Amino acid sequence: METKQISKAVIKRLPRYYRYLGELMEDNVERISSNELSKKMHTTASQIRQDLNNFGGFGQQGYGYNIELLQSEIARILGIDAPKSAILIGVGNLGKAITMHVNFESKGFKLIGLFDSKESLVGQMIKNLPVRSISTLDEFCRENLPEAAFLCIPKKAAVQLSNQLVRLGIKGFWNFSHYDLALKYPGIKVENVHFGDSLMTLSYRLHNE
Repeated sequence: METKQISKAVIKRLPRYYRYLGELMEDNVERISSNELSKKMHTTASQIRQDLNNFGGFGQQGYGYNIELLQSEIARILGIDAPKSAILIGVGNLGKAITMHVNFESKGFKLIGLFDSKESLVGQMIKNLPVRSISTLDEFCRENLPEAAFLCIPKKAAVQLSNQLVRLGIKGFWNFSHYDLALKYPGIKVENVHFGDSLMTLSYRLHNE
């Protein structure tokens, strides 16, 4: 969708639409107007219509949105209906928690490999996947062709390892390394995640608002 120059702000709102529509489906709601949806999402009906019109609109005047249809269309736009294979590197406390508790399949990914440099972790099973030695990374990637890598490693290892992964065919990174990856290779996508930034934002709001 980025080839159509959809703004990053719109793209970041799509997962929220998907999540809220899922909650409505769980409540057995079949259709909803942009006004009703805007109240649930604490935004404006105009914003919702503008966002969805980037992809075709999907609503009917006087009817609103069919919730199941709209969620399936957003899933298609996000690529959730075409799962990408991924590996996770670093199965310490954070990496293990992410592996255990994130439902990758519902987010558009299939986790196929776990890696760590600590020999004491190699061979452990986490969510039916064995932890592999980082020394086997090249061979595994060449055989299994993962598209994405989730990095739960120290920042000092992030740059070198990410360059290695790009050479092995990785096209996307979900990066928890406390280092903002800014890879200069064409076509490489990076999502840098900083829990601390979110926590400090909360601190600011409690302190100032």
